[in-house]
Amino acid sequence: MNCAIRQMKKADWPEVSRIYQLGMDTNRATFQSECPAWEEWNRSHLKNCRLVITNDEKVAGWAALTAVSGRCVYAGVAEVSIYIDPAMQGLGFGTKLLNALISKSEEEGFWTLQSGILQENIASIRLHERCGFRMVGYRERIGRDRFGTWRNTVLMERRSDSDRFTGECSCCGKQ
Repeated sequence: MNCAIRQMKKADWPEVSRIYQLGMDTNRATFQSECPAWEEWNRSHLKNCRLVITNDEKVAGWAALTAVSGRCVYAGVAEVSIYIDPAMQGLGFGTKLLNALISKSEEEGFWTLQSGILQENIASIRLHERCGFRMVGYRERIGRDRFGTWRNTVLMERRSDSDRFTGECSCCGKQ
């Protein structure tokens, strides 16, 4: 295997959306049932923290961050999305990609990453644990899947251990 991690490009969207849809099709990855168009996805995800992992130059997975709030006091907190092509799962791509996203997020000033993971998605929960996330909560019947069934999620969080983050709001300086 010849894997590399790089910033996602718009040209990656056909493969990124294919992998995203494969995740949706499992009914264990997200409440969303249809992949959005590039424009919608692009608007909702942070520009500087979008990565792909490639295997022999073919996209094997992707990870991106979404802001959790528009309020400046939460500017250092983001939600993680990570999807690995089912044909590449179990080969360490997820761990490499999530660790790279963590590093990139810290470079960009994020001190807390969170993930809401469907309770049945044990592989994703274990991946997040391997990368330093801990379970901080459980949300019962938080949403319905595409079949109308109420589902539970596990809320996982990773705080940076870097001492360079002050916890101050970048726009007002309040802690």
